[in-house]
Amino acid sequence: MNVLLIEDEMRVADFIRRGLKAEGWIVEHASDGETGLEIMQDRSFDVLILDLMLPGVSGQQVCQKMRARSNMTPVLMLTALDSTDERVAGLRLGADDYLAKPFDFDELIARVHALHRRNTGYASDEDVGKLQHEGLIYDSTAMVLTVDGEIIDLSAKERDLIAILMASKNKALSRERILNSVWGTHEDPMTNVVDVYIGRLRKKLGPYGHLITTVRGAGYRFG
Repeated sequence: MNVLLIEDEMRVADFIRRGLKAEGWIVEHASDGETGLEIMQDRSFDVLILDLMLPGVSGQQVCQKMRARSNMTPVLMLTALDSTDERVAGLRLGADDYLAKPFDFDELIARVHALHRRNTGYASDEDVGKLQHEGLIYDSTAMVLTVDGEIIDLSAKERDLIAILMASKNKALSRERILNSVWGTHEDPMTNVVDVYIGRLRKKLGPYGHLITTVRGAGYRFG
């Protein structure tokens, strides 16, 4: 499953990101509403987890703007304000479900699963979390990449890297976007770790290594 998390509290965001990645899900994080809206213009997601109280553009405004763009991604709204008025206002603007902070992580997982099932018409578990292009299949649930049916040994960071690349097929991703998604915002933006791992991944993809192309002045693109 491909999830976008928009949450400005880094402690909460790190907690959610670690938990969702442990479930085998692909997680992209934005710390403010404006950045989240920009990300959604470039990529599609199975579920959006959206904090209500964001700096600048609020969670309600994010929801309103994305629906105005005909983006129907299911939205789970997180809020510290567990009032009926707040929930009703959010639902009217396009949120699909609400979860009050503090929350139980198992409940978060269950609600995200429910939103995804509802949106995909109860797709089979075998199809959920699979990214495929030509002879490459990445199963984010099993955390396994196969190349022409052969399982490829990948490190945790390599798995996260191929997942974000395949989930953004045919779209250019900046080094900064990849760095923040795979290594986190604490990583030095001047590091060449992204380029090093891209080189490793190309070799491991064998005959499909050419699918990861360098976009001059921008970053990398898969497909």
